[in-house]
Amino acid sequence: MKKRYVRKLFKYKKPYHLEKTETLFVKSMKENAVFQYEKNQDIKRIYDQALFNPYEISKMDDLIKMPFIPTLYYKHHELFSMPKKKMLVKATSSGTSTGIRSQVGLDFRSLLRGLWMMITLGRYHKLWSLRPTKYIIFGYQPSKKNKMGIAKTAYGFTWMAPARKRTYAIEMTKQGYEVNLDRVKQALISASKGKTPVRTLGFPAYTYFLLKEMKAEGIKLKLPKKSLVTVGGGWKQFYTEAVDKQVFYELVEEVLGVPSTNCVEFFGAVEHPILYVDCRHHHFHVPVYARAIIRDVDTLEQIPNGQMGLLNLLTPMVDATALQSVMTDDLCILHDEPCPCGEKSPWLEIIGRVGIQDIVTCAAGADALMSKGEDK
Repeated sequence: MKKRYVRKLFKYKKPYHLEKTETLFVKSMKENAVFQYEKNQDIKRIYDQALFNPYEISKMDDLIKMPFIPTLYYKHHELFSMPKKKMLVKATSSGTSTGIRSQVGLDFRSLLRGLWMMITLGRYHKLWSLRPTKYIIFGYQPSKKNKMGIAKTAYGFTWMAPARKRTYAIEMTKQGYEVNLDRVKQALISASKGKTPVRTLGFPAYTYFLLKEMKAEGIKLKLPKKSLVTVGGGWKQFYTEAVDKQVFYELVEEVLGVPSTNCVEFFGAVEHPILYVDCRHHHFHVPVYARAIIRDVDTLEQIPNGQMGLLNLLTPMVDATALQSVMTDDLCILHDEPCPCGEKSPWLEIIGRVGIQDIVTCAAGADALMSKGEDK
């Protein structure tokens, strides 16, 4: 089944023109929904029980009525729509306290769409560069045994500019993964003495904690020009210690000498592999490859923009796994008031996560590693 509308959507050159791509998005979602319905018996059963007919999708209201799948469902069920041998990449979420992880497979066409998306968004946000760069990753070093999506994404980010060196806060050793933030600190100090730009990537909590430690030690650096501080993944279980973005960016500038205009935040999920990049005013505008619906926590009905509720994300990107409509455990507000950056696409404000005890993120796993290291 050729998906000409999905292909056209992911090759669209203006990543935030939602109004002009609404018809294209609906047609793309119909293509994907019909494919999932015909290839995936679980999705067929879910749609049939909900009396939802994917062949009749014709407008955005139909997508609002589309049955959504909670991210927790993927931790207990595989929703694959093609044989595993056709999946070039298999990624997992970070897992739960019982070790259960979401399983997501990506086929060639889906990966190609993701590449087109990365190229377009990277150009728009000026993330592509030909200058050799030193990367400092506040996350996991890639390993054949590590199939977490966050590790794959972090490594993929290091291809946006030629990597002269990669330093990981969580390295694979003979004993398993171990955290060494002192290595990261020394890498930052060393990089500040050279001219090669630095790009950091990782959880804002760990970045913030290290910067606070460096400030307390009186360490103030000036990273080379064109350096970027990028974060992603949210504050997770450290939400009670989360600071206002402006406070975070001020600390970055004070300790690393990097202005807030060179701070970039990402948002995404293994169950929704769309890249959300904040604008220069640090708002997550919804790109053309997806749509966001905010639903009431109790009734799960759509609520107006400006109100807080559960985030339901839609995309036709993936064929191999049924990810067309995913209900996250994120509490969000979808804003449609004008943004100073000039983009008219609505933007997401991530408030936090609902209290589902079964969900433990990769940040929690990293925290356990840090505690383990401190006990030694």
